[in-house]
Amino acid sequence: MTHPTAIAAYEDQDLRFARPFGILEDAVAAHAFPSASVAITHDHQLLALRTFGRFTYDPTSAEPTTGTLFDLASLTKVIATTTMAMILYERGLLDLDLPLISMVGEFSGEDPRRDEVTLRMLLAHSSGLPAYEKLFLRARTRDELLGAAFSTPLAHDPGSHAEYSDIGFIVLGVALERLADESLGHFCQREIFGPLGLTHTTFNPAPALRSQIPPTANDETFRHRIIQGEVQDENASVLGGVAAHAGLFATAQDLAIFAIAMLHSGAPILRPETIALFTARESAPEGTSRALGWDTPSTPSQSGRYLSSRSYGHLGYTGTSLWIDPERNFSVTLLTNRTWPDCANQSIKQIRPRFHDAIFESL
Repeated sequence: MTHPTAIAAYEDQDLRFARPFGILEDAVAAHAFPSASVAITHDHQLLALRTFGRFTYDPTSAEPTTGTLFDLASLTKVIATTTMAMILYERGLLDLDLPLISMVGEFSGEDPRRDEVTLRMLLAHSSGLPAYEKLFLRARTRDELLGAAFSTPLAHDPGSHAEYSDIGFIVLGVALERLADESLGHFCQREIFGPLGLTHTTFNPAPALRSQIPPTANDETFRHRIIQGEVQDENASVLGGVAAHAGLFATAQDLAIFAIAMLHSGAPILRPETIALFTARESAPEGTSRALGWDTPSTPSQSGRYLSSRSYGHLGYTGTSLWIDPERNFSVTLLTNRTWPDCANQSIKQIRPRFHDAIFESL
């Protein structure tokens, strides 16, 4: 089983991508984020693989290399969880329109609307569950946090409203683990990361690697320590670092290899029809930009102005993103630790679309 290769073609990257790289250098200087790692692919070629800045704003801190792992945050939802859902769907184990309660009986409750929530709705963020809850404040263990997620009240009628929901993905992860009869972490390692040759993609990086990973937070309120080489997301932390909504660490190069596999029919892990199904924008609820697990460019989009309508991608809270354009056979990965030392700085929202636009203008 051969896995996709990324053919290095970035000898002239500093010349070719001078403008987008300059945008990132300026962003580091302006303290939008301390460090960044970028990978740009076209066809099977890796056109850019480059890092910027230092782990923190301390001028003596370490510089990232192309082998540096970043906390992917919500990119976990697409690289791990959605891909697991796609594989289970192909094997006939996952019915998108099956009610969640048929796998996760703990989700049922007094509200009869809960019985209407399907796996499709969880993937498309239209389940009616709220966007986010600080479950970690009242749950000290994995079981307690899952229990809190299962009993989170619906904020909307299922299927009526698209609201991006971490809670929905936490619950989805449990359903997928029960369908696979295997934990998310083990399944993803054997069925996704291994076959694709993603040797620098992992949940819970080994303690020996922690000092080589850019820190994402100086957590003074919950964990009372610097968060480095462990997941920044507090709910995922209580879940043991392996969660369906966050927890994955990887290099930009590994995400480029993943993107190349997605752009080239999904081999050796997926079929092209499955990718087409999961990455097409949902027709309901009205106005949604969501596909199944994935997002699609909206107006205005963090992906910039130039991605085709068939493009799909995702963002992560720590300042990470991956966008894939099947019409142009193109992908761009941007990994940062913009949450250091705290999550107050939101300027990546202006920088990211400018960076993507500058890449297209450079090509």
